[in-house]
Amino acid sequence: MYDFRHALILGRVTSGEGGAIIVAQANEVLRAEFPELAGRIALHLPDEKSKRLGQAVAAASLPELQPRGGSGT
Repeated sequence: MYDFRHALILGRVTSGEGGAIIVAQANEVLRAEFPELAGRIALHLPDEKSKRLGQAVAAASLPELQPRGGSGT
């Protein structure tokens, strides 16, 4: 549906060794189930300071939406 090349893995569960395990398993699933995507998508973990910002990091990376025309909205 979307043509993206990078995915940022967030959440408290990604702190410490848990994040490395999650990324390793996700990459293994990509290779096994979606080999055509495995070579195109890179999974990333932010540094510990950025992880604390959680959803703010994700929200800041979203593209700006353009207002729709029409009924005055």
